[in-house]
Amino acid sequence: MAEHGAGDLRLTGLTKRFGDFTAVHPLDLTIPRGSFFALLGPSGCGKTTTLRMVAGLEEPSGGTIHLGDTDVTGTRAHRRNVNTVFQSYALFPHMTVLDNVMFGLRRKGDKQAEAKAREALELVQLGQAGGRRPGQLSGGMQQRVALARALVNRPDVLLLDEPLGALDLKLRRQMQIELKRIQQEVGLTFVHVTHDQEEAMTMADHIAVMNAGRIEQLADPATLYEHPASTFVANFLGQSNLLRARVEGGARDGLVRANTEGQELLLAADSVPEGLTDLWVGVRPEKLTLGEAGGRNRLGGRVVDASFTGVATQYVVRTPWGADLVVVQQNDGSARATPGEDVTLSWEPGREFVLDAAQDDHAGLDEVAVDG
Repeated sequence: MAEHGAGDLRLTGLTKRFGDFTAVHPLDLTIPRGSFFALLGPSGCGKTTTLRMVAGLEEPSGGTIHLGDTDVTGTRAHRRNVNTVFQSYALFPHMTVLDNVMFGLRRKGDKQAEAKAREALELVQLGQAGGRRPGQLSGGMQQRVALARALVNRPDVLLLDEPLGALDLKLRRQMQIELKRIQQEVGLTFVHVTHDQEEAMTMADHIAVMNAGRIEQLADPATLYEHPASTFVANFLGQSNLLRARVEGGARDGLVRANTEGQELLLAADSVPEGLTDLWVGVRPEKLTLGEAGGRNRLGGRVVDASFTGVATQYVVRTPWGADLVVVQQNDGSARATPGEDVTLSWEPGREFVLDAAQDDHAGLDEVAVDG
């Protein structure tokens, strides 16, 4: 399937209001042509509304949408070279798989409809299923048919609205790999809306984390995880241990001294924003080590829970001041701790991230599920 595209997708001041409620605040975003981009956030954050505006299914309250140099803000949905794959496959049950994929091309009078449809089915590894009907296929295969039907039109942008939500966990993970393979093979721009952090990080080149109609942070997956810009991003994108601390001295030898509940911490100076005194020191669970050999920062505690997950064990360790810290240790054959055991947690300076303590440490946790 040949590469096709009109250029970058650019959203400028894009806004959507429903009465007095602003679902999407003025949003500026450029999605590079040929990239796999994810809009990630909890239900109600505005990601689906943004997608629907790009698709032409929702009229913006303000701002513009450009595909390359073309302003498509007021263009009807069927006249935009944009296709959408939804969680519900919306296949025609009375038609064969091949006829489903050909449907749009036939309506346009494309004389190569069958050849293009067969090519699209080969791309999604369903070349032998053209004569079957959707009801004879598994959920994962039906999703592939829906994807082939969207790709066969060679859109400038393919929009994916929670496309894997109806699949079971194992199949969902397989389809994540497949979607990334397909995107790289066809070279089209994919914009994927999801609330699933693992899904976004597995597939996307860049992720915009949305919250309450705004973008909290835009970066590649590794940057979002290692250097979250807010407590919302830190909590929403994986687990974070947040320790309240206060800076006690200036930088020396690349390190800053801080104090948390009477315990001294050494922090990488380049991770501490200039002028910030009251901090949240964040340490991801897998960056903590049980035992003193893991680094110069050490905190004591007692194991209150241990959960064996196969490749790793997750511990909950309660500090003397009552904070519960999550630790993930690989099961490499070394002795495992047990509930009730006193342990030391350690990490090397630089394995933490630092945020302003004025931020809410519970942001991003226990999001309320509403439409969004």
